[in-house]
Amino acid sequence: MSGIIDSYIPVAIFLFVALVMPPMTMFMVKHLSPRSKAAGKYTTYESGSVPTGTARIQFNVEYYLYAIAFVIFDVEVLFLYPWATVYKGHGITSIAVAEMFLFVFVLLFGYIYLWKKGALTWVK
Repeated sequence: MSGIIDSYIPVAIFLFVALVMPPMTMFMVKHLSPRSKAAGKYTTYESGSVPTGTARIQFNVEYYLYAIAFVIFDVEVLFLYPWATVYKGHGITSIAVAEMFLFVFVLLFGYIYLWKKGALTWVK
């Protein structure tokens, strides 16, 4: 019985540290860091230049579409690389190959959707 309890001691220590460290760090930062109430603290910093205009500008939606496309294909690489490594080393069953083809098909469908919507053309 004590062997089981002993195996949970590192988990308990980790849990204790995980629960105590964030509030302790926040407390230390709040009470030990210097504070400034100067008006310049709340202005926009533009590489030493005097700020012009407001900080609230609208971005074109196309930037977000490019970001989404990048994330989609980045995730594809994150899944394909380990799969290919395992495939090369040990061999994979036909079920795993079918699942990977399904995964690539879904990503290809997303790519075609982006292409049809014109999200991959920079200037419209």
